[in-house]
Amino acid sequence: MRNKISQLLFAVSALSMLLCWVAPVSAQTYPSRPVRIIIPLSSGGTTDVPGRIVAQRLSESLGQQFFVENRPGAGGIIGADAVAKAKPDGYTLLLTATPHVITPGLYKSIPYNAVNDFAPVTRIASGPYVLVVHPSLGVNSIRELVALAKAQPGKIDFASSGNGSAQHLVGALFASMAGVNINHVPYKGSGPATADMISGIVKLGFPGTPIAIPHIKAGRLKALGVTTSRRSAQLPDVPTIAEAGVPGYEAIVWVGLLAPLATPREIINRLNNEIVKMLRLPEIEQLLQSSGVDPTPTTPEEFGAYVKSEFDKWQKVVKESGATAN
Repeated sequence: MRNKISQLLFAVSALSMLLCWVAPVSAQTYPSRPVRIIIPLSSGGTTDVPGRIVAQRLSESLGQQFFVENRPGAGGIIGADAVAKAKPDGYTLLLTATPHVITPGLYKSIPYNAVNDFAPVTRIASGPYVLVVHPSLGVNSIRELVALAKAQPGKIDFASSGNGSAQHLVGALFASMAGVNINHVPYKGSGPATADMISGIVKLGFPGTPIAIPHIKAGRLKALGVTTSRRSAQLPDVPTIAEAGVPGYEAIVWVGLLAPLATPREIINRLNNEIVKMLRLPEIEQLLQSSGVDPTPTTPEEFGAYVKSEFDKWQKVVKESGATAN
């Protein structure tokens, strides 16, 4: 009997040692086959471009293909759910953005927890939206806009790319913090919303910098403020909304990488190290800035805390705005 117990204890001890040895080796050899990066939003947007830049560089530095798969739908739920349910081995990753923490408030239920069902890898980049107005509105600053909106409550319309979209909630946050009543006009995408702002049908909006800058430079739209806490390098003469009259205001479009929960920490660290290293390269910084964002890498812990803070912030805004998914 004692011999059997001794043999059993020896087997358990040997298995434990083997597992301790295998885990680091699997991390050291990662990746040994192609890695899929799911982007839960449509191609060509603020999330897609940084995602493809990162995928290409990871393919070069780690010697295996990192390929992007766009899986849009339901505000990002379809793609995020696929990653949440994927095997936590580092071969299926989620390249997501601000809508990840907005969408849960728009639906009665979603099949995953946006904060707790993912392992954070790193924030990749972030950038501003821009508060723009049509010149015919006749205001030249945030303070003038706030004064006009208070004098004409409910009379000034602002356009967004859709009900419950980031542009909608960025505007709702502005209205709440500035203490004004502006009327939300949702469109089916940024294209038609921008077209009506340019024509003056709707006088106000909060597009991203890649959309806004060409029209600002052409004089078709006037930039009153950027939504980040610091001025944008692409619009250095445009103040932040916070410094221009709404203290504490901040709304960021961010892009980051998540993995399924329980992905080995060694793999998380390897991905984080490689991405942080590439984001420090001048050529990568230029590529990201040309897409409207700046590299803003973090540790996994910092990104996890950031996602949680963004979730809490935007869920409150969604609730106060009354926005729901169509």
